[in-house]
Amino acid sequence: MLIYGSSLSPFVRKAMVFATEKGLAYDNKVVRLGQPDPDFDACSPFGKIPGFQDGDFKISDSSAIITYLDAAHPEPNLIPTEPKARARTVWYEEYADSIFVGAAGPIFFNRVVGPRFMGAEPDQAAIDKGINVAMPPVLDYLERTIPASGFLVEDRFTLADIAVASPFVNLEHAGFDFAKWPKSKAYADAILARPSFEGLIKRERRMLGA
Repeated sequence: MLIYGSSLSPFVRKAMVFATEKGLAYDNKVVRLGQPDPDFDACSPFGKIPGFQDGDFKISDSSAIITYLDAAHPEPNLIPTEPKARARTVWYEEYADSIFVGAAGPIFFNRVVGPRFMGAEPDQAAIDKGINVAMPPVLDYLERTIPASGFLVEDRFTLADIAVASPFVNLEHAGFDFAKWPKSKAYADAILARPSFEGLIKRERRMLGA
C-alpha cells in the first residue's frame, strides 16, 4: 500500500495513523509541487492529498481511504457499528475535517507553510482572525463535549479521536496557545502520545527544525 502526501497535512496524518492502528504496513511518497507524478495523478485526479494505492486500486480523500481500509481490514474495529455511535463518529470526523481544519488552516499556513516552504510573508490579519475569531468556538465545543473517559465515542479509541486529534498537531507546530482550553489540550496530548501519532510528530518536528 502507498499513501501519497506529507503527514504535515492533517488529512494525510489521519490516514497514516488509521492504517497504523489497523496494523497495516504502507509506504509513503511525498508529492512535490511542480513535479508531475503520473502515478499520483491516477490516484488523485484533482491533485488533492492524500492519494492512495493498494495494488491496482487507486483512490483519494482521507475519508474514502479510511472507508476502504476499514472494510478491507475490519479489525481492530475503529468505526463503531452501533448506529448512534457510528453516526457520532462520522460527525466528529466531519467536525475535524471541515470545521476544525478550516479554522486552523490559516494559522498553520501563515506561520509554517508559507514562510518555511514558499518564502511567503505571513498574513498577520489572517493569523489574528484564526486565533481570535475562528478557533475559539471550535475549541469551546470540544471543551464542553469531551467525555470523562478521554475518548469521544463509546469510551474507547476510535476514528473520532484520530480525526479530531490530528489538527491539534498543526496548531502545535504553529505555536498556538491552548491555555483557555485545558481539557481539550489534555485530551489531545493523551491521544497524540499513542505510538501511531508519536513517530509521525517526531518526524514532522525534525522536518521543521523543532
